[in-house]
Amino acid sequence: MNKIKDTFLIQDLETLSGIKAHTIRIWEKRYAILNPDRLNRNIRRYSLADLQKLLNLSVLYKNGFKISKLSKLPKDELLESAREIGLKSIESNYHLNEIVFAMYSFDSLSFEKIYSELIEKMSFDNMFVNIFMPLMHRLGVLWQTDAIKPIHEHFLSNLIIGKISLNTANINVSNESGDKTYILFLPEGEMHNFGLLFLNYCLKIRGKNTIYLGGSIPFSNLEILKQKFSNVDWICSFVLNRTQEDKKVFLNKYSSFLREQKGQGFVVGWIWDDFELVKSFTNVNFCSSFKELPYFD
Repeated sequence: MNKIKDTFLIQDLETLSGIKAHTIRIWEKRYAILNPDRLNRNIRRYSLADLQKLLNLSVLYKNGFKISKLSKLPKDELLESAREIGLKSIESNYHLNEIVFAMYSFDSLSFEKIYSELIEKMSFDNMFVNIFMPLMHRLGVLWQTDAIKPIHEHFLSNLIIGKISLNTANINVSNESGDKTYILFLPEGEMHNFGLLFLNYCLKIRGKNTIYLGGSIPFSNLEILKQKFSNVDWICSFVLNRTQEDKKVFLNKYSSFLREQKGQGFVVGWIWDDFELVKSFTNVNFCSSFKELPYFD
């Protein structure tokens, strides 16, 4: 059974904080900034408290503070200084660090506090693009290094999905206009709806008519909507990679489905960047990310 990660090796701290392991060792030796358990002479195991302290130190250090002075700050003062830096600039990684720590602690109240601080400073669109999207990229790195387990990702993703749903529900749907409908779906076998949900929010807040279908939708089901709506942009996204043959089969079906359609068909996902047959499907538009879609000029 996979144990939920609540202790860390120095390599984990490097991945999470962006501070090199060699630098962490120097700081630890010179300033005693962390308090790890020593498994033996060469291996140290760090706690969640050590992780939080290092994350806050990294924010301040990267903003020009000297580690010699930071090492003398009490815990509460260190946290408050990092928070002040974070609130002055959305480019700061303070809020990313705090959300990562909330994820490891399974602390939804901390997540809500961070969200409340951010939503007072920026729109939800900006928060998603500048905080949540970089956060998802960081989670991808953590997956690759085995620094998080599925339970961590599910906990955090559901909190963010809740915020997307909340903001979408608050949109005045009476503002929707135009004869085009935007139908958003995930193909069969794909259930990662994080980005597609946000796209649905972005289109709705711009007054677009959307139909969000969610995950693992077969083309046979889409035929019902094809008969009902004449002017449609169809948008699907991929997170999970597929074999070359599976990609070819999907595109053949999608291209055939789109024939004689007034609107356009889009496929979003980095997995198509190196697929050599993309140019063969002239009625399918490929985007590496949602930012490349032609709706946000």
